Amino acid sequence: MQFAMESGARYTPRQDRSLKRILTDEAADGVVVWEPEGPVLYQGEEKFFYHPSMGKNRVSRLRKGQSDPMIEAMGLQKGMEVLDCTLGLGADALVISYVVGNEGRVVGIESSPITAAIVRWGIKKYAKGPEWLKEAMDRVEITCTDHLDFLKHLPGGSFDIVYFDPMFRHPINRSRPISPLRQLANHQPLSVKAVSEAIRVSRKRIVAKERSDSAEFERLGFKPIVTGEHSDIAYGVIEVVKINSENVASVNR
Repeated sequence: MQFAMESGARYTPRQDRSLKRILTDEAADGVVVWEPEGPVLYQGEEKFFYHPSMGKNRVSRLRKGQSDPMIEAMGLQKGMEVLDCTLGLGADALVISYVVGNEGRVVGIESSPITAAIVRWGIKKYAKGPEWLKEAMDRVEITCTDHLDFLKHLPGGSFDIVYFDPMFRHPINRSRPISPLRQLANHQPLSVKAVSEAIRVSRKRIVAKERSDSAEFERLGFKPIVTGEHSDIAYGVIEVVKINSENVASVNR
């Protein structure tokens, strides 16, 4: 019932009903089932729940001395403070949290109440894996709101890095891990206003992820950098410099 209040979902006892029967009885498009491992959303043919697999695999590679293109694009270091404006499944936030450590901070913004609640409670209920994984997961602060509204109310220079990973304008269809998220995600393009606010809020750098051939980088003023083994993905960077106590972008917009 606490999950229902946080997510805006309507609570109903299952009473041995099938999922199909619940959907019919409640005139609902989807149903969240509370399972031992945490909440699971069933919607159409898709099943959505929290699992750190992608983030865990990336951190495991970092622990072996391998590179991560997002971390390289951010210039991320221990102790930094990062605002992830598009939390989604939380994989990027998990990797960031591991790198910045206890001395740093990671705040994840998610506009979908259902997604935010599933990830938040999924992290609480997740009991597998090594200690470093759980510690990194637990450090992520999750806030359900619109990222532009959140940015507007922050003082200037609140975070070292501001990060955006919006839904791609032209999806890479083979990306199965985020397939269930597409029905819940905010598909609005990243706005120039949000980037402008991010420049004000950031102390060092704004980073955005998109397809390497995307026109979004040019539209928003990012310098695209193709990194890693997947050449179809790029991270755009805007360096922030301080001039007379004002944050400005160091690239032409």
